[in-house]
Amino acid sequence: MTVLPESVTGPHGSTDAALRAVLADAARVVGADRVTHPGEEPDGAPVTPLGPNVSLYRSRTVHGVVRPQSADEVRRLVALFADGSTGARLHAFSTGGNWGLGSREPAADGAVVLDLSGLDQIRDIDVAQGWAVVEPGVTQARLATLLAGTERMLNVTVSSAHTSVVGNALDRGVGLRHQRVDDLMGLEVVLPDGETVRVGWWPEAARPTPVYPHGLGPSLVQLFVQSDLGVVTAATVRLLPRPEALRVVRLNFAPRDVEAATAEIRRWVAQGLARGVVKIYNEAAAAAYGGPAGQYLVHVCVDGTRESVAALTGVVTAEAERSGLFSAVSATDAEDPEADNHDVAVRVERAYAGDPDPSDALFEAKMGRPAVRLDEEGGFLFFLPLVPFTGAALARADALLEQVRVETGVRCGATLNALGADVVDCVVTMKFPRGGEEADNAHLALDRLYELFATEGFIPYRLDIEHTDWADRLAPDTGARAFARRLKDAVDPHRVIAPGRYA
Repeated sequence: MTVLPESVTGPHGSTDAALRAVLADAARVVGADRVTHPGEEPDGAPVTPLGPNVSLYRSRTVHGVVRPQSADEVRRLVALFADGSTGARLHAFSTGGNWGLGSREPAADGAVVLDLSGLDQIRDIDVAQGWAVVEPGVTQARLATLLAGTERMLNVTVSSAHTSVVGNALDRGVGLRHQRVDDLMGLEVVLPDGETVRVGWWPEAARPTPVYPHGLGPSLVQLFVQSDLGVVTAATVRLLPRPEALRVVRLNFAPRDVEAATAEIRRWVAQGLARGVVKIYNEAAAAAYGGPAGQYLVHVCVDGTRESVAALTGVVTAEAERSGLFSAVSATDAEDPEADNHDVAVRVERAYAGDPDPSDALFEAKMGRPAVRLDEEGGFLFFLPLVPFTGAALARADALLEQVRVETGVRCGATLNALGADVVDCVVTMKFPRGGEEADNAHLALDRLYELFATEGFIPYRLDIEHTDWADRLAPDTGARAFARRLKDAVDPHRVIAPGRYA
């Protein structure tokens, strides 16, 4: 028997019998031990069942956390809320590792949270065709381990190996090969009325069709990316061909050469000399990868057959040396046990080859603690704008980061991820000790980053839970935002699914 606390209230603060009844029904669906309710401090203040978050964002008021273990349980839970009678909305997360943007927190108060980490099945996989059907609780370490030694690999990120493949892709996270949203071939979604639909490409045992996400008619997969139109319970994820050989060329350059050096790197990308995402780390970000003090660090991946890798490595190193822009050029750190950065170089090359490193050695070096302790002990903020891939634009972005340092005292790390020859994902990070002036300054710096970069036309492609209003402020067309709301009205008239950071 589940005893619900008297403090469970409706959206306006009064005791809500309907919400209490639905939460009791939810406990019967998943089991009473899989429903957590808010507690209270001795002074009567509510205690969130979501725990702390690494960014020190305000904890949202939630009515409870429900932890289903199957897609059918999710369907039944959504159906309980489908008529809108409780006034509460459902907020889902995969594994909760959305660090720097809100972790497990909803964007707004008053949600019932669905923790989908218990949906952790790899339902099906076809290495030859290059796809896997995975649930939200499947981590990149688990899927990558399953693929070890095969002809296919996962497009991994440089975050913790124990983060969700599906959750990161749905928020347009960036892997080492390309944006992960491009790996979404199909989605299984529970709609706000409790119906389950599959959009995009899905495997058919009796009819092995080519893997292609768009199908006929409107392409619906992207409708559920950064979306509040349903709860995703599984995805068909593309698996990439594993290269026969791979090498990462490591370069350094001085900050004064940002414009010229990035323009040169852009030329290499445009001419097809690099594979995957070229990564450029500023001085603050480079330290975790063994970059020399006061220098930028660059990772340029080349892969293919052994012969092509040897040739391309020679071309890239020759181009770098001929330019005169780079203070160091090396393509052998991962092969030379005596190299200063040998261990880091090996882990970097393995990551480009689809191994996210279950030990999380690089992640812990960057964050200073294991992933399981990050929300409780760490201090970390993300800002994620897109910048044109030109030397002038990247030099301007660097100048804006310096302006923020002068104004707030916060030195931001920045990783420039080349998503092709025309656009760079600029991952700006701010680390700080919990509490005190440093945390306050980091949040002031984040506000200034939004203002300065937006004014320059460098628009973020992911938002944190404290800057959701920027979705409207940055929209290039108000009509498009209005159309998105009309879709929400049609699909979810009772507002069953909580508005997210982009609604």
